Amino acid sequence: MRFWFLFVPLIMMSCLGHRSIEGVLDMNNSETVPYIQVAELKESDGYTLLDTREKEEYEVSHLENAHWIGHEHFKLKDVTSRFPDKDAAIVVYCSIGVRSEDIGEKLQEAGYTNVKNLYGGIFAWKNKGKPVFDPEGRKTEKVHAYSKYWGRLLTNADKVYSP
Repeated sequence: MRFWFLFVPLIMMSCLGHRSIEGVLDMNNSETVPYIQVAELKESDGYTLLDTREKEEYEVSHLENAHWIGHEHFKLKDVTSRFPDKDAAIVVYCSIGVRSEDIGEKLQEAGYTNVKNLYGGIFAWKNKGKPVFDPEGRKTEKVHAYSKYWGRLLTNADKVYSP
């Protein structure tokens, strides 16, 4: 396994052909966490929204009333103490839905029974003209695009690459 670094360029090259959110999700997700489409997600449904991006991404903008739980620094104990009802309706999201599937799986393993993954994440949300909010609760057009590579999938926002 000393030559694992030789496979990284191959993986990146295989992803380059996927120029859509759908293509990236098909390649990277196993759909272990059921998807919810942007059009299906209504505030009146009472979902708890959990943002699984990094803090600097969340602080640029997030879905209204979303709670930051992170990915790299995710702590299950923090989530279970803040959201103890394991039957509550939860939607996890990230930029496009890959990191959120990972966190959704961890929540399912911890006994959460009604977890959904926002298909296309905040990118699809914003691409469909839905509002995002800054830390002060004001609507904004800015969305952290994660990187230039992933940012190409964000088509309807002011892209931010650093806070």
